[in-house]
Amino acid sequence: MNYLSVENIAKSYGERILFRDISFGINKDQKVGFVAKNGTGKTSLLNILAGTDTPDEGQVIYRNDIRVAFLSQEPELDPELSIEQSIFSSENPTLKIVEQYEKALLNPEDADALQKAMDAMEAANAWDFETEFKQILYKLNLEDLQAVVKNLSGGQKKRLALARMLLKKPDFIILDEPTNHLDLDMIEWLEEYFRKQDFTIFMVTHDRYFLERVCNEIIELEDGKLYTYKGNYSYYLDKKEERHQLEQTNTDKAQQLYKKELNWMRRQPKARTTKSKSRIDDFHEIKHRASQRRQDHKVQLELNMERLGSKIVELHNISKELGGKQLLQNFSYTFKKGERLGIIGKNGTGKSTFLNMLTGNLEPDTGKIVVGETVKFGYYTQKGIKIKPGQKVIEVIREFGDYIPLKKGRQISAEQLLERFLFDRKKQYDFVEKLSGGEKKRLYLCTVLIQNPNFLILDEPTNDLDVLTLNVLENFLLDFPGCIIVVSHDRYFMDKITDHLFVFEGQGAVTDFPGNYTDYREYSESKSATETKPVEKKVKENTWRDDSTGSSLTYKEQKEFGKLEKEITQLEKKKEEIQKEFLKELSGDEINETSVKLQKVEDEIEEKTMRYFELMEKAEG
Repeated sequence: MNYLSVENIAKSYGERILFRDISFGINKDQKVGFVAKNGTGKTSLLNILAGTDTPDEGQVIYRNDIRVAFLSQEPELDPELSIEQSIFSSENPTLKIVEQYEKALLNPEDADALQKAMDAMEAANAWDFETEFKQILYKLNLEDLQAVVKNLSGGQKKRLALARMLLKKPDFIILDEPTNHLDLDMIEWLEEYFRKQDFTIFMVTHDRYFLERVCNEIIELEDGKLYTYKGNYSYYLDKKEERHQLEQTNTDKAQQLYKKELNWMRRQPKARTTKSKSRIDDFHEIKHRASQRRQDHKVQLELNMERLGSKIVELHNISKELGGKQLLQNFSYTFKKGERLGIIGKNGTGKSTFLNMLTGNLEPDTGKIVVGETVKFGYYTQKGIKIKPGQKVIEVIREFGDYIPLKKGRQISAEQLLERFLFDRKKQYDFVEKLSGGEKKRLYLCTVLIQNPNFLILDEPTNDLDVLTLNVLENFLLDFPGCIIVVSHDRYFMDKITDHLFVFEGQGAVTDFPGNYTDYREYSESKSATETKPVEKKVKENTWRDDSTGSSLTYKEQKEFGKLEKEITQLEKKKEEIQKEFLKELSGDEINETSVKLQKVEDEIEEKTMRYFELMEKAEG
């Protein structure tokens, strides 16, 4: 069933053409991720689909009977309403029934009103919806329902808009960076929610794990053309690489033919036959094809870095309290060369406060921070670049000098540096305020890195950056010889860059975990599984009977334990076989069937792994 048809739409601002002649369709139950470089019109396309903007040409056609919801990066909310009022102002009729029931519960002495509200809940079959309603508010940390919108932070407003959207129960959802401002637990809950619910989705996100686990189709806009990939993010990467290799092969062939025809053209006499003229026309076409080299812009970050001394940063028993909340309590740590640290924790547990103390922007209440003489911080904050009215892109970089030093004594001009950051010469003379959100972040990142820091601190660097820029940034950070601290909700980014974590657990507690984010999640899940089913340890009595097994497992449990390891290995092989099916050309129905098979196997692996850890814990206990 077709939900949306986009027919030959175009959009430009003045001389700047974002896209032209774009066409695609979306059917029921498709979950589509849209991938494109910053500045190519991703947000403009979403606004057109949502009806908040219009295309210059073409049309967008929705099926008549579907409900459409749009989550923008900057949601529009009535500033005077409370969270509760904002949620209940939704058009969903079931929400109105839940609202009346919630009000009736506050006045239990009015038995008639309560009974009437309960009857309405029963008639609308709204009990399950009420449970889901409360779960969504809890998971998105929106429990203070009387808080007024105008007093909320940007992150709280985004979570409120997300809750409003989910509770409308739309058929078709348009999402612009849905994971921004969500902590990791919220992102993983939302990922699972979207994966299980039968929403039809079209979204832009930089979160590659989210694309991988939610989407069953990827649409990419590249060089003004649309490419569709009927699979998840891994499938898209594989097929895109195949397409690029094929295009490169065709370009190489065209270049060889061009050289051959060029020699022929040079040998030709002035008098041309009809056949010769035809060949000359073909020559110009070949020349055009041969010149179409792939424009895979890559940010080449070869910036010079001052050498770090033996003393880097030492934290001695630091404590910090803000707004009555204990964020750090007697915390000590000594940074070493090449440190690659990730910081995770729920919002409000003190992550940004810690970074501000580290860089000297905030003083600890007690304890001291010692920074080595050779340390030069590069601090990328969430605030982003400070825009000066009338300032052009090139002028931002020239504030740091006309030439930038590179490794091995080389240097490049400010113009060349910007080109490496994907700003062409024309774009360099644009006003900064005209840049897209992602382009501003890319420019800001450039200003941090060109100051040659040897201790990089990146606070949510992935927000608003396109996937292509993220890949390049990751490659640079993997080669960066200095220290790195990353605070990010991008799990893929954290897994690739960090080798240990500071876990901010609240109330001043910070744990140093030896591994990346996926390692931490696996550890946490196995730990919570064993805690939910505690094993009672009995005091061993003095007895003449010898416990020859040396294990607290029963005979039946020992047999189960031995079987589990083999079963998990077999399931892992089965999982790999199913994943290989995505490399084939599959129809939409086949993709959905294969996705269901894969999820079933993954759930089985998770269940058996949890049981394996539970038995292992019991055996060791």
